[in-house]
Amino acid sequence: VQAEVFGHGHINHTLKVVTDTGDAYILQKINKYVFKDPVGLMRNASAVTEFLRGKVERPENALEFIPTSDGSFCYEDPQGEFWRMYRFVGGFCLEAPESPEDFYQSAIAFGRFQYQLADFPAETLTETIPEFHNTIDRYRIFKETLARDPMGRKAGVQEEIQFLLDREERAGTLQRMRESGELPLRVTHNDTKLNNILMDATTGKARAIIDLDTIMPGSMLFDFGDSIRFGASTALEDEKDLSKVHFSTELFRAYTEGFVGELRGSITAREAELLPFSGNLLTMECGMRFLADYLEGDIYFATKYPEHNLVRTRTQIKLVQEMEQKASETRAIVADIMEAAR
Repeated sequence: VQAEVFGHGHINHTLKVVTDTGDAYILQKINKYVFKDPVGLMRNASAVTEFLRGKVERPENALEFIPTSDGSFCYEDPQGEFWRMYRFVGGFCLEAPESPEDFYQSAIAFGRFQYQLADFPAETLTETIPEFHNTIDRYRIFKETLARDPMGRKAGVQEEIQFLLDREERAGTLQRMRESGELPLRVTHNDTKLNNILMDATTGKARAIIDLDTIMPGSMLFDFGDSIRFGASTALEDEKDLSKVHFSTELFRAYTEGFVGELRGSITAREAELLPFSGNLLTMECGMRFLADYLEGDIYFATKYPEHNLVRTRTQIKLVQEMEQKASETRAIVADIMEAAR
């Protein structure tokens, strides 16, 4: 009886559907230009959500996809577009932390997500975006872009380029450890922004993790590191005034306490040791992607002005610099939290 455009997403076309019984659902057309394998994407998302529904205390706090008549969770229409539907779960999402408590609550949500999926067979998942956090491969692509310099912009960003190239060897650390089996393979969300957590309108606490399009096999360090990149900065990622951009160890501590507290011993000693480095790495990787896109002519990330991606690059570099300066402090914070969790 009702179908209206819903939410603020920029990738999938989303509708809230209400039936004559009063039940509400979310109906989405999957963007097949961003996600080349919608069927594999939904195989991942449906498997993870069904697994989570057996873990949560209240099943209504986990997403529930609605199958088609043939039992699939993805419908291809006659025009070749792909659709999915899940039950509507009430609540709200924050676009950015309004307080350290909001950031702490997001850590609890993503830490709990990791804990509940600790025994999920991550090797059964499809890589919906191949080599997404393979930093060695990211550097290969970056250097190919430098060699081509398609927009003639390389000469004006030599300092930023050198900063990233100087850190290439260290940046491959997690990928080499993944390949050697030193890091356990886990389910990763890969988009751990605050607005991907559905909050309870009454309690203000997390209800469910949403936007599972980038669910893939990987390392929990990817999710932790990207959360720190996004949430432990004192400014937005496109802040032009770098004097406002700082890495907050207070926010790092708040997130680490919430995240580690929910893992309940499922984190390995090696993963814990690498928590501070993961924030550095994911910030550097993102900065490199911004700079590569700037050199390519801004074809991947949406921009509002010609230097937008360069501004983003510089905020990420500033954060990496401060993370390096405060590395001993963040290692001590993790050691304290791990000791308290024992």
